[in-house]
Amino acid sequence: MRRRPPDFRRPARRRLSNAFWWTLCFVSVLLFVFVLCKGSRIESRPVLTRMSYRNERIVEGLNVTEEMLNPSSLVRQLSDQISLAKAFVVIAKESSNLQFAWELSAQIRNSQILLSNAATRRAPLRITEAETAIRDMALLLYQAQQLHYDSATMIMKLKAKIQTLDEKMSSISDKSSKYGQIAAEEVPKSLYCLGIRLTTERFRNLNLQRKLNEKKQIDTKLNDNDLYHFCVFSDNILATSVVVNSTALNSKNPERVVFHLVTDEVNYAAMKAWFSMNSFRRVTVDVQKFEDFSWLNASYVPVLKQLQDSDTQNYYFSGSGGDGHTPIKFRNPKYLSMLNHLRFYIPEVFPALKKVVFLDDDIVVQRDISGLFSINLNGNVNGAVETCMETFHRYHKYLNYSHPLIREHFDPDACGWAFGMNVFDLVEWRKRNVTGIYHYWQENNVDRTLWKLGTLPPGLLTFYGLTEPLDPSWHVLGLGYTNVDPRLIEKGAVLHFNGNSKPWLKIGIEKYKPLWEKYVDYTHPLLQSCNFH
Repeated sequence: MRRRPPDFRRPARRRLSNAFWWTLCFVSVLLFVFVLCKGSRIESRPVLTRMSYRNERIVEGLNVTEEMLNPSSLVRQLSDQISLAKAFVVIAKESSNLQFAWELSAQIRNSQILLSNAATRRAPLRITEAETAIRDMALLLYQAQQLHYDSATMIMKLKAKIQTLDEKMSSISDKSSKYGQIAAEEVPKSLYCLGIRLTTERFRNLNLQRKLNEKKQIDTKLNDNDLYHFCVFSDNILATSVVVNSTALNSKNPERVVFHLVTDEVNYAAMKAWFSMNSFRRVTVDVQKFEDFSWLNASYVPVLKQLQDSDTQNYYFSGSGGDGHTPIKFRNPKYLSMLNHLRFYIPEVFPALKKVVFLDDDIVVQRDISGLFSINLNGNVNGAVETCMETFHRYHKYLNYSHPLIREHFDPDACGWAFGMNVFDLVEWRKRNVTGIYHYWQENNVDRTLWKLGTLPPGLLTFYGLTEPLDPSWHVLGLGYTNVDPRLIEKGAVLHFNGNSKPWLKIGIEKYKPLWEKYVDYTHPLLQSCNFH
């Protein structure tokens, strides 16, 4: 066979050259991998050093011994058994298995003594001394598992117990609210006694009757708009007396102070007698009863009209109407009392006056408040202290914003304010027909769908956009239901015992009672005879 020409033969050198280059590339790759691995090991050393240092610090801080870190440590095994046994002790007690709980507790103490002895001698536990304790505890833990003391069972039992406790707490809370409301509505025997004795005194004492007939001498003061006019609507003689007395004692010009008191037929004679037989630093005091107001009738006043409705009577007085889940505080007849709603008729009660300061009967005056009459209300009708802090006491807390009438007319985040100490511009009141606004909202709430409780919600609606904020120091609230900052109390001009814990009741907050009681003369013969103390 003939050989191929040289031009067509495969070159040997090229074949050798390709093998050489492949070998060289392979060696280079191996060198690169070797260098990379070596470098990563060098870089990781400081991290490991730092980690080991950190672990040492943790071990030192927790007082962990080398034995506890040992996977086969007897100390750690005993400690784990103790922790589990303690959990089973609780479960056993909950299941009323007191004998088994006692056995577990005894074994826990034995194991703890072993650990304590080992720590004291600073030597590891020996298997000979720990074996018995570990075995006995293991048997008890196994027995606990056989008694179905497992997590799932315990969770179910705890859920059932939590539900039972919630039901009990709800029941106790309802009872507490109910009894607290009853206590707040109660007329103390001493107050009842005082009313009876004053009424008797009025008709028996000729000198007192003569004083009552001298009313004409003060008539001119009652309509003088240059004086300071205050009004209080109440059936509580002693509380009203504290309001008048505290105002008089702290007034710079008591002879310029005029108090207009309105009560009901039942307490009228007693109220007249009390303020006739006692003097209050030349402060003028006038007492009226709302039954004498001829304009106060069902055709004009929505509240009186509602009182004639049988459903309303059942709701407030017998508690048999409406939703059975309605809290008892919403079913208080006082919220339909004319003395409570008379604040919306102040221009009709005092037709000759231009400006009046309204005071609740559960307040105490601490300093001269004649400065209220010089405050510029900037064209508004009502001057009041706002009570909104963050989201508390804003309109949505008092009104039903699911009702379209409320939702369309009022900002839910509008700031609420307080009744109890209010400056009323009666000229602006009459000009803006504020009483008519009140009537509108009261008539739309016959079914109690706009609000449920009290006179503040209709007040917020009536004076919406007509209220001038006052400095908070004029009116400090909360002394009848919560803790109040002592600095606020010290600076406050008027302290308000709003809430159920009135200072004349046994349920009053003890630390605040002295602020009210210092304006009561307990040496008065009538108060002593009725056991006031």
